[in-house]
Amino acid sequence: MDIAQLIAGRASSDIVTCDVDVPMREALAVLATRRIGALPVMRHGEVAGIFSERDVIYCLGQEGEASLSKPLGEVMTAPAITVEPGTSVDEALGLMTRRRIRHLPVIQNGQMCGFISIGDLVKAQVDAIATEAEAMRTYIQSA
Repeated sequence: MDIAQLIAGRASSDIVTCDVDVPMREALAVLATRRIGALPVMRHGEVAGIFSERDVIYCLGQEGEASLSKPLGEVMTAPAITVEPGTSVDEALGLMTRRRIRHLPVIQNGQMCGFISIGDLVKAQVDAIATEAEAMRTYIQSA
């Protein structure tokens, strides 16, 4: 399975993003309200980085409450590590493991067309294993 199959049916307009100039305090409100762990951070329509819960912890730990007023462009993880729709789920999981990240923007022709989490990829793997196991059970019962 590839990423294109995983994001099929999702509208890219549904991806929650923030601009590089948004203060961290506002982005935190978006994370909390939407109950999500990360946001793609945009600059002039392109992904400039990722703002995640980890970025919040690092900033607060280093600079305290003053960091809440900083723009995302100063506190995000950049550059963003991305994948293309043709990337396999296995490749994306490997990339996340190697780079110790949990979110990937999906880029096609320079534009973000999806945003996936490690949870999306694990679910796809679990579903594939369950389908394979059911097929094996059916085969064994019919033999």
